[in-house]
Amino acid sequence: MSSKIVTIQSTTVPVNIENTDTDQIIPARFLKATSRDGFGKNLFRDWRYNNDDEKQPKADFPLNDPRYGGKFLVAAKNFGCGSSREHAAWAIKDAGFDVVVSSFFADIFKNNALNNFLLPVTVSEEFLATVFAAIEADPKQQMLVDLPAQEISLVDAAGNKQASESFEIGSYKKTCLINGYDDIDYLLSTKQEIEKYEQTHTL
Repeated sequence: MSSKIVTIQSTTVPVNIENTDTDQIIPARFLKATSRDGFGKNLFRDWRYNNDDEKQPKADFPLNDPRYGGKFLVAAKNFGCGSSREHAAWAIKDAGFDVVVSSFFADIFKNNALNNFLLPVTVSEEFLATVFAAIEADPKQQMLVDLPAQEISLVDAAGNKQASESFEIGSYKKTCLINGYDDIDYLLSTKQEIEKYEQTHTL
């Protein structure tokens, strides 16, 4: 499932609801599967459908709105709170998103996201408000994330920046995402360095 994240430019899906917990992201009744595949269809299940019926989508929910789409999920403050289920990250990734933007993430969700090649970008509340306003004005508004530079921007279709902000990410996870490494891949990538260290520090 690994995939590199270096730079991504795309339109967005805005979910401007604060305190979105993991049970709202993926309800507990869908957690029986052990494979990561197939969770995307149940992302925000109870918010997307009337009476849990796929034949009755709620037209006003952003994932059902044909104006929206893309690799960026833009969420309101305190996203991913609640239980520690990793399935929340699986569902978002399986639904086609590579980046989640919010002004605050629950720590466990943030770590689960990074471990599943889903980039959580924490921005200021002011920048988040600017993003939501831009998307409301133009549902086809695009965003650009530049992971090596640790910068996220609102851009036009040609990639010209309209507003930008830097974001923080640990160097280890940054390296893993840029190279498409999971933890084992990362260790294997340092094999030569480890062998060299062992050769020069033999007792």
